[in-house]
Amino acid sequence: MMEKKRIERRTILKMGALAGAAVLGYPAAASLKGILGKLGGTPSNAGETPRGLLIPKNKNFNGKQPNIILINCDDLGYGDLGCYGNQVIRTPHIDKLAGEGVRFTDFYASCSVCTPSRYSLLTGRYPIRSGLIFVLPALGESLSRYVIRTTGRWLGRLGAVDVQDDSYVSGLPDEEITLGKALKTAGYKTGMVGKWHLGDFSKEPKHNPRRHGFDEFFGVPHSNDMFPCALYRNETQLEADIGLNQARLTGLYTKEAIDFINKSPGTPFFLYLAHTFPHQPLYASEKFKDRSKAGIFGDAVEEIDWSLGEIVRCLREKGLENNTIIFFTSDNGPWYNGNPGGFRGRKGQSYEGGFRIPLIVKWPGRIPAGTVCAEASMNLDLFPTLLPLAGLELPPDRIIDGKNIDGLLMGKEKRTPHDVLYFYHYEELEGVRAGNWKYFRNINHYVWPQPVDKKTTLFGRTAEGNFGDWPNLYNIEYDKGENYNLASRYPEVVRKLDDIMTTWETGIKKNPGGWIKGKP
Repeated sequence: MMEKKRIERRTILKMGALAGAAVLGYPAAASLKGILGKLGGTPSNAGETPRGLLIPKNKNFNGKQPNIILINCDDLGYGDLGCYGNQVIRTPHIDKLAGEGVRFTDFYASCSVCTPSRYSLLTGRYPIRSGLIFVLPALGESLSRYVIRTTGRWLGRLGAVDVQDDSYVSGLPDEEITLGKALKTAGYKTGMVGKWHLGDFSKEPKHNPRRHGFDEFFGVPHSNDMFPCALYRNETQLEADIGLNQARLTGLYTKEAIDFINKSPGTPFFLYLAHTFPHQPLYASEKFKDRSKAGIFGDAVEEIDWSLGEIVRCLREKGLENNTIIFFTSDNGPWYNGNPGGFRGRKGQSYEGGFRIPLIVKWPGRIPAGTVCAEASMNLDLFPTLLPLAGLELPPDRIIDGKNIDGLLMGKEKRTPHDVLYFYHYEELEGVRAGNWKYFRNINHYVWPQPVDKKTTLFGRTAEGNFGDWPNLYNIEYDKGENYNLASRYPEVVRKLDDIMTTWETGIKKNPGGWIKGKP
């Protein structure tokens, strides 16, 4: 049996296999060292003292704490739902949710792949704060197998290498405060069902959701294309590997979610339901298989729609519907299958199709039914929105990048609280959205039929290639497909947005973790 080795920088420099660099989303000239660094995350903040759990209660809060259900799908596209224009996949329960609540048209993930997006959803912070900037592999999986599986390219015989260098982040850091941790301090019963993907707790128990604020957990540690994929209840392994026996998952998750609701009488609860699908490989139970007009992808989505219907029915039967706020969203845009809603790009890309996702929110009597919000917001906004609704203030010892969008939910505010939203491709800040302007310095995504390297024609930047047309500026009010570059026509807008990016990067460099000095 081949001995497992840690990845050391000097060893990486000797690994000359670069074939998969561009497929992973980097220019062809990228080094394997850089790729491996991105596989494991960015270095943690050396010398910083881990933060304690400090979440002040709002002394003036006198409202009734709502139950909270957060449903997060995996690789569900903006255009995969009927209420977002899909005419192939049937989603009557999701569409009804939109008709009884608010539907966001300009809602974004914080990253176009799952691990970083899920980090932001639960903490309210950009992934760069934690080092969770890329999809975490299953610990112990051979790096060569991982790269082949995710890119389809062979990088050479790298052996059984664990991505466990001590300078890299293998899961959610202990000092981070999740929605689960925060809401527990407000007296909530907390439960998580489904896919975690914030650390492989089958190898490192410290990453189990139970260690990060969830009273109960049922699900899997990571994506369903990473093997072995164990099934857990709390911290007990039920199955060492679910393998390809996955058609049962949506049904299992739904049963567990309903059981959790039924076990929470008289206590406010927070349920985080993170569906495995429609991530590949795709499965649906016998009741839904071959039923949709969109193939197995549509089958999986229609079963998720059924799942929502069962959960809403449970709430109604228990008299909980009126005091429960339901969020329905996705972690990023669609991969090979799925509909990005006519936007450019897909999962793993910084264009709208990779970042823009559905968000539907229902809270009877509080959120006006059948409303649409066209203001830009991001999944990291849920943390600072939900804590005040539960009677909590934000933790004072860290920067929370998200904004409270309570006003947008309730229809009381007409403008987004964000001046700028930042679009990262792993550790690199590629672009921003400010108002209706979308600006990219460069995009590291395309390699065929010729590489698209950085080519900057403004501000004296050094060109790395002569392909492409950089920087890019789009007005997505009337060019939602990001088809027409306006950078040369509006150089003053380009300069302003480029300066905003530079200022942000300077702040991140000075304080990457976003810790506030002088606070406990």
